[in-house]
Amino acid sequence: MASAQAEVRPWPALWALVVGFFMILVDSTIVSVATPAILADFGTDVGNVIWVTSAYLLAYAVPLLVTGRLGDRVGPKKMYLTGLTVFTLASLWCGLTSSIAMLIVARVIQGLGASMVTPQTMAVITRVFPPDQRGKAMSLWGATAGVAILVGPILGGVLVDGLGWQWIFFVNIPVGLIGFVLALRLVPDLPTQRHKFDLLGVALSTIGLFLLVFGIQEGQKYDWGTIRGPISVWSLIIAGVAVLALFVFWQARNRTEPLLPLALFRDRNFSLANISITTVGFAVTALAFPLMLYAQAVRGLSPTEAALLLAPMAVISGVLAPFVGRLVDTTPPRYIAGFGLLCEVGALFWLSRIISPELPIWQLLLPMALMGVANGFMWAPLGSTATRNLPLHQAGAGAGVYNTTRQVGAVLGSAGIAVLMESRLAHNLPAMPGGAGASEGAAIGGQLPPALQQGFSDAMAQSLLLPAGVLLIGLVAALLFTKPVRRAAQPQSGDLEGLRG
Repeated sequence: MASAQAEVRPWPALWALVVGFFMILVDSTIVSVATPAILADFGTDVGNVIWVTSAYLLAYAVPLLVTGRLGDRVGPKKMYLTGLTVFTLASLWCGLTSSIAMLIVARVIQGLGASMVTPQTMAVITRVFPPDQRGKAMSLWGATAGVAILVGPILGGVLVDGLGWQWIFFVNIPVGLIGFVLALRLVPDLPTQRHKFDLLGVALSTIGLFLLVFGIQEGQKYDWGTIRGPISVWSLIIAGVAVLALFVFWQARNRTEPLLPLALFRDRNFSLANISITTVGFAVTALAFPLMLYAQAVRGLSPTEAALLLAPMAVISGVLAPFVGRLVDTTPPRYIAGFGLLCEVGALFWLSRIISPELPIWQLLLPMALMGVANGFMWAPLGSTATRNLPLHQAGAGAGVYNTTRQVGAVLGSAGIAVLMESRLAHNLPAMPGGAGASEGAAIGGQLPPALQQGFSDAMAQSLLLPAGVLLIGLVAALLFTKPVRRAAQPQSGDLEGLRG
């Protein structure tokens, strides 16, 4: 037992895993700053380009329940390496596409690869770190998640300006290769556990999420009316909700091994953390689109200059991560997470009040800095609280559920913000010359003429109220956390035996 325990090197393993995790989360937001360039290159509209992000997020979210369980069955290391390979090859395909349709298809494959990778990082943390050290480990995981989502637009801006939008995907190839080698050498082979797979649950969750997201995102395009024949936008949304309700009913009735173990939600903190992280995923994904369009269409900033508006968030979040990690192991999580969520809500409301054509840039940086504080305090306590009380044999399932709810929030955030932006633009601005909508004209033609800038700014400011309002739900959930149960300081022996690395 002592020799087996000595072979466990959790921190090198975690550092290796977060390389791929970082790359995958960067791709959740990197497209936002490239939206105008992709619009111009393919001659399409904002709704189609947002599908480049939504397709990735949807393909990322739906399989997470399965891939978390697969990690338990075949081993998190094997699943991670397989997913990283799929993701890296799909990145090459994305960069080589010549049509918006093929780019969306390639992004779906990318999302499938990402869904194989993400649950394995949390599962490894739960299985190789003792409970009293998981706060520090989750602070690294949380900092990676927070900084990656913020770095995406910054890196995207630099690449779009310097090399073209295709390089936001090509850059993944060397990073993916490095991540593969590190994981192969440093991540241990953990013992596996047999699981059955709920194929009906997979089908119901996939169909329900797709109908819901497609209906929400395409609603404005079809004026919330008929799409074709008897099919309407609202019928798709209602059908999606109904199928998801049927999915939950089936999970409750499935007596073998359901895809979504509802027993996990008996833990109050797990349930509340899932609510909170859903709202965080929604807000962080949603805020980038109106902010980047405002910066480029109204202020005339280049993609790099627009993305650098997010720099204070990324820097402050990264600096705070070690400090917050120490707090997570000693301080009730409701205070840490609640403070972070409150700062994020305040920053979004602040932005919505000040965005205008004449606003000095330095004043924009103040709420962005507050968002950095928010991200530094949100991610680690939410992740640690969700996983701390999970039994080790359900580590993969719990990580899959947690990451699924985060990604479902991101998908709904992408779809919801697209609808609200187009709605507010239609309300605040007349059609552009030649029949193009304001958003398309702005993105393709560069900076808007002065007469349209105020209306466009107002539309983007009003759109930011949506993620702010959604985050209030997450704030209430975080404030209801209870103090985590203290457990033994060592992982269970089953996870230490048979490690080969």
